[in-house]
Amino acid sequence: MSTRAIMLAVALLCTAPLASAQQNAVALNPAIDMPGYLRVAAEAAKYRETRRLSEEEFNRMSREPGTVILDARSREKFDELHIKGALNLSLPDIAVDSLKNALPDKSTRILIYCNNNFLGAEKPFPSKMASASLNISTYIALYNYGYRNVYELGPLVDIKESKLDFESASEAKLNPRRPQLFLL
Repeated sequence: MSTRAIMLAVALLCTAPLASAQQNAVALNPAIDMPGYLRVAAEAAKYRETRRLSEEEFNRMSREPGTVILDARSREKFDELHIKGALNLSLPDIAVDSLKNALPDKSTRILIYCNNNFLGAEKPFPSKMASASLNISTYIALYNYGYRNVYELGPLVDIKESKLDFESASEAKLNPRRPQLFLL
């Protein structure tokens, strides 16, 4: 092997770790914290175990004053069909300011549900993989922002046999619900 080839090989070996370090430095972002998310997710998972409701409990609690039903699906799916009286704040829109406006009191009782709670209405409630269920992401997000009075509809309910009241956005406009919170 020539001296030139050896020098080139040494140069390449020496610069590879430097290039890798630069690539890792570029990937760092203090506004994205995966270890923090995983820590909060594990903590929220333990807390959530005692916060899952039967359909009857969910229905009863939803009628109590000061309770908010939160639907974190897209506006499009919410408009197609949702639990009557629910507030729509889609998961991508859950952020510091939107939560301050929609749910200013962190002690407010919040009931959540998602696509994976319902059978028989695939268009407004398309199924997700169980590990990608919107309830999980929504619960973790609310927990991360300091909301601890959150309950989740637990069972898989056939929408045709459900005791919950559903409405579309057009029905909601015709029959507005009694206001429970003032939303900005």
